[in-house]
Amino acid sequence: MKAYLDLIKKHKFSAILLFIILFATACSSTKYIQDYQSVMKKVEIDSVPKAFDEEAYNYVQKDIRPAPRFGINVGLYNIFYGLFKTKSVGTPAPLLDSALVEISRAQIEKFLISKGYFKAKVKSEIEVKDQRAKVFFKADPGTPFSVNRFTYEIPDSTLKKVYLENKNNFTHLHAGMQYDDDSLVYEREKIYEVMKQNGYFDFLRPYVKYSVDSNLNNNKVNVKVIVDNPEGKKAHSVFTIGETNILIAPSTDGFPPSMDTVKLNPRIARGIRYTDMSGHFRRNPITRYDFIKEGEIYNVTNESLTYDRLYELNVFKNVKIDYLKAKDSSNKVEPVIRLIPQKRMSNRIEGEVPFNAGTVGFTLSNTYTNNNIFRGAERFEFQVKGGLQSRIGNGGSLFSDIYQRDFSLSANLSVPRLMVPFDIPMMGKNGMPYTTFSTSYVYSLQKGFFDRRVFLTSFTYDWVETKSKLHSLTPLNFEYRFGGLLIDTTTADGKALILANSYNIKLLDRKDITLGVKYTYTLNANKLLLNHDFFYFRGNIDMAGNLLQGVTKVFGSKNDVSQGDYATILGLPYNQYVRPEVDLRMYRNLGGSRQFVARVNAGVGYAYGNSTAIPFEKLFFAGGSNGIRAWQARTLGPGNYNRATRIATEEARRTLYGIDQLGQMHLEANLEYRYLLLDKFFGAVLKGAFFVDAGNVWNISPGNPQPETYFKFKELGNQIGIGTGLGFRYDLDYFVFRFDVGLKLKDPQFTGSDQWVIGKYLSGGKEFKNDYYKSHSPDGYRFIQYNFGIGLPF
Repeated sequence: MKAYLDLIKKHKFSAILLFIILFATACSSTKYIQDYQSVMKKVEIDSVPKAFDEEAYNYVQKDIRPAPRFGINVGLYNIFYGLFKTKSVGTPAPLLDSALVEISRAQIEKFLISKGYFKAKVKSEIEVKDQRAKVFFKADPGTPFSVNRFTYEIPDSTLKKVYLENKNNFTHLHAGMQYDDDSLVYEREKIYEVMKQNGYFDFLRPYVKYSVDSNLNNNKVNVKVIVDNPEGKKAHSVFTIGETNILIAPSTDGFPPSMDTVKLNPRIARGIRYTDMSGHFRRNPITRYDFIKEGEIYNVTNESLTYDRLYELNVFKNVKIDYLKAKDSSNKVEPVIRLIPQKRMSNRIEGEVPFNAGTVGFTLSNTYTNNNIFRGAERFEFQVKGGLQSRIGNGGSLFSDIYQRDFSLSANLSVPRLMVPFDIPMMGKNGMPYTTFSTSYVYSLQKGFFDRRVFLTSFTYDWVETKSKLHSLTPLNFEYRFGGLLIDTTTADGKALILANSYNIKLLDRKDITLGVKYTYTLNANKLLLNHDFFYFRGNIDMAGNLLQGVTKVFGSKNDVSQGDYATILGLPYNQYVRPEVDLRMYRNLGGSRQFVARVNAGVGYAYGNSTAIPFEKLFFAGGSNGIRAWQARTLGPGNYNRATRIATEEARRTLYGIDQLGQMHLEANLEYRYLLLDKFFGAVLKGAFFVDAGNVWNISPGNPQPETYFKFKELGNQIGIGTGLGFRYDLDYFVFRFDVGLKLKDPQFTGSDQWVIGKYLSGGKEFKNDYYKSHSPDGYRFIQYNFGIGLPF
């Protein structure tokens, strides 16, 4: 292995130089084209009004748009095509095509005309030199036309009234505006939507027309909005909803070839004839989300709402809504909702291999899912999960030093409604509500240190206020913790270990009960995959113990918590604390696929009343693939904490691994710039990112014998860890593989100027790491941290 590393170092410069030469050669975009072909190097559009300059460029055909000046798509395409004859990486150089140039010229001219430049003319010019082409589009837009006035020709007075009453809510049309085809198209679409929302079942977009009179002086036009009547009729008909038929297919294969053989349910209740040919679905859980009600005016919004909610039940693979006109010639439409069930049960086995430079492990889980367990679209999940983590690098085999084992059982039941003793008539209008019952058992064993068992049970309400505003309330959260320490407290080392780190160790040894409530509010979670400008907010609060404190006071219990005398329930002390946390982000679109994200994430856990500390599982940690990425999870902080100073022996540091670097408060900030790296990379898109992360965790409750771990505002700059790095995202649309490389800049475990470890990395890094290992063994110092993940970090 050493000889291999020496060989790499010996030829490192030569390898880098060879790659630079190879890449520079590949970037010669004319290398793989014919003599009669030319590569597009420049497209310029001149004299287009500034407001439309960027939009006009979109009408240049994509196949003749030059590659970005600093892009690597063409270079990588040439490398991979030249070496491996594959076209799966990057894109070939765009070639000149005179036909596409002419199409582009005509499209730009039409675009300017559509924006009110009725006399616009566009010319094109091509320059070719050394198989490199430049194309220039020269526009003469002329003076734009503005709208002198709008008039309306709508023979149906009732329909005209509906339009005029609603148009102020959406219209872009007003006298004096510059003429714009897009505004007229938008108006037509909005008129269609309004009519479809007000009972006009047969209304079609072609009924809306425009007459434009440009034969005026001073570049003015008159625009007439025309809404025709149906051929042969004096007015449009308003339809109401009649009887609804809901049919559920007998199996996932769908309905029988002939519906004439289907025997419909003879019973009609509340305007709905419900026929379940499968026999697997109760009536109420399905009809609850049919918003097309008998007797109401036809409204396409209710149709879309019904589609959305029936799909969100997650028990139907196909939803189709048709309408039959009443046979009695009345203005009624009778909805027919056809539902095809999806597979009811599934079993999923998953595994993951978390690893870094110092540890490796695996996790294996089996999840059984039943999407309709009680015939009401209830989703039941039962999961068994286990895993272990091992230290590596000391000459032993891969799993010779297993330091942690985990095992858990969990069960969840989600019901698609809010199970409350009162009616909520609007619930479900904006999103599917759920009531979720959860229970789990978690076992954790850390070698030679502790074993921990936690039993949790809760029920939660999730509902949607609007598409952007989500609420989650857990009115009952019960947690029962028990376990014990495995440290030999009779030895001098054991006593010293507990004395120096008594705070967190006491939490691990404590047996207690938590009874509390949780609430979470989320804003704009539905926009996270969009490259738009928006703010994201997620705030949650976890409170416990107040109800139990009230009960114990009613029964006259008096306790002195400072002396270790806690009030108890069922013979165990109960926790009392409040733990708020916020996540605030700003997303900014910088054009194309470029995006800037700024994030602040902060939280604090404060114990009071019957507790002097929050439960161990409620503590915060810093580092990891979704946090400060230059540090491995649970290896930063708290405060200025240094393991070698507080934990004297190597064996003790092994024992406390991942336990001693937690805190009751955390503060983190992230800046990330995202951009498109390769638009074609083995069937997907490869994106890049640059980031800067900063933050830490701290202690705030009294009783900890480590003053350097406490939060002090005046010492904040001295206690913050800072890292930077770059990342790659392999985007397959339905999920993203992520690889981030973090580099430490400032490490708060050191003092003074030594905190800026980037200086050590650039000069003297090897000696620094050797000295660090001598004092911190088995911990080694890593300037660079690699992070693998699925999905974006935030």
